[in-house]
Amino acid sequence: MSMFPKSAFGQTVFLVAALLLINQVVSYITVSLYVVKPTIEQVNLILAKQIKTVFIDWEDGVEISDDVSEKFFEITGIEVMTQRQAMSEGLAQTREYSMLSRSMSEQLNGSARVRISQTDPLVYWVEAPQAPGYWVKVPLTGFKENNLEFLTFYLSSIGFLSVLGGWLFARHLNRPLKALQQAAVKVGVGDFSTKLEEHGSTEVIEVTRAFNQMSRGIAALENDRRLLMAGVSHDLRTPLTRIRLATEMMSDEEDYLREGIIYDIEDMNAIIDQFIEYLRHHKREELALEDLNAIVSEVVHSEQKHQRTITFSENPSISNIPLSMVAIKRVITNMIENAIRYSDGDIAVETALSRDKKYAMVIVKDHGPGIPESELETVFEPFKQGDAARGSEGSGLGLAIIKRIVDMHGGKVKLVNRPEGGLNAEVYLPVKVS
Repeated sequence: MSMFPKSAFGQTVFLVAALLLINQVVSYITVSLYVVKPTIEQVNLILAKQIKTVFIDWEDGVEISDDVSEKFFEITGIEVMTQRQAMSEGLAQTREYSMLSRSMSEQLNGSARVRISQTDPLVYWVEAPQAPGYWVKVPLTGFKENNLEFLTFYLSSIGFLSVLGGWLFARHLNRPLKALQQAAVKVGVGDFSTKLEEHGSTEVIEVTRAFNQMSRGIAALENDRRLLMAGVSHDLRTPLTRIRLATEMMSDEEDYLREGIIYDIEDMNAIIDQFIEYLRHHKREELALEDLNAIVSEVVHSEQKHQRTITFSENPSISNIPLSMVAIKRVITNMIENAIRYSDGDIAVETALSRDKKYAMVIVKDHGPGIPESELETVFEPFKQGDAARGSEGSGLGLAIIKRIVDMHGGKVKLVNRPEGGLNAEVYLPVKVS
């Protein structure tokens, strides 16, 4: 159901409003059927009896004398008029009510017509079967149409105030859940600094307390992991340095061994650097407004050392956006190096705005074999390197580092295979801080 709200707050307000609407409709129908309608029928019955007294001595073909009419008017306020007189008194501006006409016909034992003029006071016009062509004018001084208007206003006001009260209640009830959702988003990007206040209903307090405990536990595990990996990386560098020194002291006859050992040492150091880089971006950093085009241009210029043609097309409509310059440089560098490693030919880099203009995009296009559609999401996991067509070099942390940094910025990253061949690596960065 597309119109049904998805949030708990919206669903609560929708439920309260729906129940109140049903209650108001039922109340209105009930009042109309069991209060208003019986009252109108009772008034109609009383008027029918009064009209009978007007024609109690009426005989067919005998007109009502003016004296009788004036005397009856003095006593009851009821007048009997001809069609022409009634028209001059406002009969033409009245409205006929078929339900009242049928009821009056039953009371007067013939075909009667009832019309009501919307004046103050209301005027009841009746053409009785005893005197066709004559109209009985009965002013209803004790009955006003605005009684129904007041009922409608009363029911509408009660409904509005009830919905407003339900909205305020739902807002109060869902405020802790909103804070919990915002804190969960921060934890998702590695920010464990938020400690939620435990208030609200008993169930919400229990959930908040459990969330705070979970956040502290994850923060402790993250710190332990960082210390462990930093320690392992530091301890590995010491024997690697000794091996490098020993290699440099090897004789010239062993050059073929030396070059292989040095290459392996540099490869291991690069892997250790990637581990440290991955751990470094475990929490959200302070963001500053930076020129994304200038950052991308600087990285592209520095990557020209690979002797590959790398072109850059910037979008001038992109203004300064909130980001961490060092981290985003790392993202763009990893994207270009992946394109160089896994493809041949030219590489195109461009910046753009998303269709909704909420994200600034950095797109790196290569002409490699691409990645199978089934693996486009899993390659962002640590130590995943895509299919065999893209080789097995490196530690498998490049894309994981990219995703972690982009997540820290509240953005998203996508890999898209182009139909004509090649891969697009797309990074989306919010143009405003969320």
